[in-house]
Amino acid sequence: MNPESAAMFANILAGGIALLIVATLYTVISPMLAGDKQKKRMKAVTSERDTLKRARLEDLKTNTKLRADNKGLVNKIVAGLSLERLLAAPDLRDKLMQGGFRGQRPVQMFYFFRMSLPIIFFLLAFTYAILINPKDWPMTKGAFITMGMTLFGYYLPGIYLKNAAKKRQDKIMPAFPDALDLLLICVESGMSVELAFNRVASEMAGTSIELAEEFSLTTAELSYLQQRRQAYENLARRNNHPGIRAVATALVQSERYGTPLGSTLRTMANENRELRVLLAEKKAAALPAKLTVPMIIFFLPVLFIVILTPAAMRLGSAFG
Repeated sequence: MNPESAAMFANILAGGIALLIVATLYTVISPMLAGDKQKKRMKAVTSERDTLKRARLEDLKTNTKLRADNKGLVNKIVAGLSLERLLAAPDLRDKLMQGGFRGQRPVQMFYFFRMSLPIIFFLLAFTYAILINPKDWPMTKGAFITMGMTLFGYYLPGIYLKNAAKKRQDKIMPAFPDALDLLLICVESGMSVELAFNRVASEMAGTSIELAEEFSLTTAELSYLQQRRQAYENLARRNNHPGIRAVATALVQSERYGTPLGSTLRTMANENRELRVLLAEKKAAALPAKLTVPMIIFFLPVLFIVILTPAAMRLGSAFG
């Protein structure tokens, strides 16, 4: 082998050894660098969750007054008379949350009105029906009216709470399928569940402030609760609607069994959209029955007047 060939072979061998050394160093060092990047990314996600948690808790304290001072007259009356034990209502807190009332003060106000309204209605009915007795009613009729008004005062807070929950639900459900579509887009774009709920809450504030409030509460609970399942169950408990309960159940199953969240949200969005269409069709089908009485009262007399008046005028002129 001549000297030039030997030098070329030595150079090639040195280059190969250098490449092997570089590849070995890269193989050894790259996992360390990847670990550092992963650690930084996880640290950034944790910091974002902590920031989101603090912000949501501050919003809850400021806007919904969860820690409001309840040392007032109502609190003293409810605590002094033990009304929560005497007038216990089943699932009261869930019903209050469904109506948009949170904290301890709405509970106290409910028991206070449940105690005071029957007394007020009893005094008014007793004064009018028995003491004043404007039409010489018999005693049994006055006693019956007084008893009925007392029972009505007892059940009036529950009726008001039920109507408030129904009105709030009617404001939430029309925008709920669109919110699921936005949530699906956010999740498929790579956002975490907490950030997706937070973004959808901010986007839906102009359409349905009640739905934005529910998603904000879910965001806060996802941030500080140990299990996400509890946050989804709380969402279903605060909104007693079949569509929202189905979505919460699907999210719980996705969290437990690891099923893809995107496909779950897509299916739930389609089902809620179909449910919204069915509800609209149901209202449209019930419209003729609801229009029957107004047509009989307002349209038919006018129609008879328009049809029969010329005939009556002709008969009057013929026999005049």
